[in-house]
Amino acid sequence: MRVVMVNDCAYVGETLVKYFPADVEAVHLKRSRGFWDKTFRIAWRVLRANADLYHVHYLLQDCYIALKFGKRPIIGHAHGSDVRDSIRQFPWSRIVRHNLEKCDKIVVSTPNLLKTAKEYNASAEYIPNLVDESIFYPRAREKVENKIRVLIAGASDWNVKGTDKIIKALKRVEKDVDISMIKYGVDSDKTLRLAKTFGLHVNVLFPVPHIDMCEYYWGADTIIGAIGIGGALGMVVLEAIACGRPVITRVSSEFSEYEAFPLLDISTPEEIADTVLSSRDEELWKKEHEYLRDYHSQERVTKRFMKIYNDLIKEGK
Repeated sequence: MRVVMVNDCAYVGETLVKYFPADVEAVHLKRSRGFWDKTFRIAWRVLRANADLYHVHYLLQDCYIALKFGKRPIIGHAHGSDVRDSIRQFPWSRIVRHNLEKCDKIVVSTPNLLKTAKEYNASAEYIPNLVDESIFYPRAREKVENKIRVLIAGASDWNVKGTDKIIKALKRVEKDVDISMIKYGVDSDKTLRLAKTFGLHVNVLFPVPHIDMCEYYWGADTIIGAIGIGGALGMVVLEAIACGRPVITRVSSEFSEYEAFPLLDISTPEEIADTVLSSRDEELWKKEHEYLRDYHSQERVTKRFMKIYNDLIKEGK
């Protein structure tokens, strides 16, 4: 079986390719965000591609181009803002809707995207993301002083990620924590100004290549992910858990797919602060790691994708 993977998001496709069975030949057409690379160059590469199946990440121009070139069967893989935000924004809304309707199969990486995706394509299905365990794996925590080393790892975005709530929460327990934040995201500067207003010291870290992110996780005792819309276990959360660190993130009990996750509906600064203090105990991480092992296992996820691939090819779509 020959599969062409087009584009990527949060290294989901790159990781999936690593765990494909030996009889799957995968060609991954990656691109940058440069104008030429994400337009004419990717169009030319997709046009020339030849495969039994096409798996396209993110439901914007890459997916639209592949459909227009008649690449079939085709899986559209939604990852977040494409279905959550772009579907309501001009000029992307028509493209996203077209892609949802025309793809032979839609896969969503988080449950909060599923309802919208199903409105346009009944085939839509949630499949958990994989973690690259060759990069992200447990390492023992070093005991440093008496403070909890907290890493704010998600992109700073007050509306979607709730980063302002995190700062307000850490102010409540500032005597017990040593705070670091990776400086990226639309509200990173605003977040640092808020911390300064509170007299809260934050160690500023800068973005590093994906392969080096494990060092940031291992250098912390507790990771804080998104505390915003509450509908996604993002890759930051999954990778940090895989690295042996407890993660505080908002996961809504509204989504039955997350009912087994041990930390649900954490949203207020008070709840975040209390959970930070209790994260000293290994119990939270053990439960989160068990969830990761059960629901995001390589065998379970790759087996599901292989069935989808084989079914689509057999149906001749």
